[in-house]
Amino acid sequence: MDNNLTTGNLKVHHDKENKKFTMVINDATAVVTYKLVDGKMYLTYSEVPFKLRGKGYGKELVEGTFEQLTSEGYKAVAVCSYIKAVARRSKKWNSIID
Repeated sequence: MDNNLTTGNLKVHHDKENKKFTMVINDATAVVTYKLVDGKMYLTYSEVPFKLRGKGYGKELVEGTFEQLTSEGYKAVAVCSYIKAVARRSKKWNSIID
């Protein structure tokens, strides 16, 4: 990761109108999209810009998304394989992410 972009410095923004969570990294935007069904978020897709992959930003984005949706009172279902993998790596998300 860039020296000035470390864990905890990046903020995830919930764009409810477009049903996505975004995180701006320098001039690039990483995204998690979802569908809302009966008050539950189905996390369908995640993407980090190609030039930023492999540097930990994807995990930062997904965990930030989990934190944000939790603080807003949602539970979620991980549909995207990467989001599922991040959720399984930590027991912290067991009661929130199916």
